[in-house]
Amino acid sequence: MTILLGFSPHQDDTGALELACQLARSDRDSVHAVTVVPQAWPTAVAGDTDRDFRLWAQEEGEHSTAVARELLAEHADIPSRASWCSGRSVPQTLLDRAAELEASLIVVGSGVEGPHGRISLTSKTDRLLHSSDVPVAVAPRGYWVGPTGRIGRATLGFRGDDATWSLLDRAAGICSRVDASLRLVTFAVRSRPMRPTLVSGSEEMVHTQWVRQAAAEQAEALEHLRSLGFAEERVSSIVAVGASWGGAMDRLEWNRDDVLVVGSSSSSTLLSRVFLGSSAAKIVRNSPVPVIVVP
Repeated sequence: MTILLGFSPHQDDTGALELACQLARSDRDSVHAVTVVPQAWPTAVAGDTDRDFRLWAQEEGEHSTAVARELLAEHADIPSRASWCSGRSVPQTLLDRAAELEASLIVVGSGVEGPHGRISLTSKTDRLLHSSDVPVAVAPRGYWVGPTGRIGRATLGFRGDDATWSLLDRAAGICSRVDASLRLVTFAVRSRPMRPTLVSGSEEMVHTQWVRQAAAEQAEALEHLRSLGFAEERVSSIVAVGASWGGAMDRLEWNRDDVLVVGSSSSSTLLSRVFLGSSAAKIVRNSPVPVIVVP
């Protein structure tokens, strides 16, 4: 299968390329780096402006392709290609190329204004996530794994609903294929009240019951994974409780070879497209490891 890498030569951050090669190495895929340059105006412009613009776009595309090939050559064990194309919308053009290449995954990087080691969604990435019918992987800013990096563990955001159970089977199949372990996590975010005395006993009871229910659903999922052949030491689960999404995320221990997998909002299954609900979006933005969003 082919992994499509959205590549820009104007960013010092090569995290998306690193992630694409890591994923390809883990699952014996190939990487196709694609650069999208601005498309010329649909109608001719007076003078040499139109011609100059086309020449500039071509030079940009060819330069980006050369840079991508040079960087991909550092991962010589990964079959790779690089190309450029023009388009009015970067997200839509990447989606069109993914369809043409029958790509199994689209990989992009984080915005330059985000904190190092965290994911920052740009407007283009946000639109891509809202429009893609194939999984989209986002690398944290400054992500690096080296020329031999592979995926060692997938952490699956588990809600216990039908959509998550379906995603669980997909993730389990991939983890078995790439020899990675699988961890289930359910996030329980509970904001601190301004005055603890205002927290009623019933509210505390509801929260405790919810955590117990989440743990019970995870236990059922773990039993399902064992029935699929997963060894005891290759599966685990945790309910991450915190006063904020960042706090809940920090309750988890993370390894350098981890990825976080989240499903799209269950409210958008009609078109089977990736759509980040409010919870999933907050999980993505607080993740210290690459995130794969699955339709």
